[in-house]
Amino acid sequence: MNRVHWQALAEERIRAAQTLLSAGLWSSAYYVAGYAVEFGLKSCILSHVANTGVIFEEKDFSQKCWTHSIRDLVKLAGIEAEWKADIAANLVLEKNWAIVNQWSEKSRYQNKTQIEAEELYNAINDHPNGVMSWIRSRW
Repeated sequence: MNRVHWQALAEERIRAAQTLLSAGLWSSAYYVAGYAVEFGLKSCILSHVANTGVIFEEKDFSQKCWTHSIRDLVKLAGIEAEWKADIAANLVLEKNWAIVNQWSEKSRYQNKTQIEAEELYNAINDHPNGVMSWIRSRW
């Protein structure tokens, strides 16, 4: 999969989460919304690899990319320093990232409320301080 493929999947997951919210399917909306962030960050990783050749510096780099951890993906994308600086300078962005960092692929086994699902969706999709806006500017 290339960067454009990951970007298209991320955008599709955002639209799917919105549809699931509209249908009142809170747990599913929450679960799917988190994958938008994961997929966006995987696009950022591919950009980082293309620009740095990091994949040849660390033998198990590719294996590490098989994670669902949002924080680990930020590190693997080489954007952790930017992320720290940006959230330190923007309290709304920091709050949105804090909400997103609570997401896990394990949420597929959890019941989520309307409030939780909408909070995650809004943290991801907020303009201009949403997590996806931040990711899109780096992919």
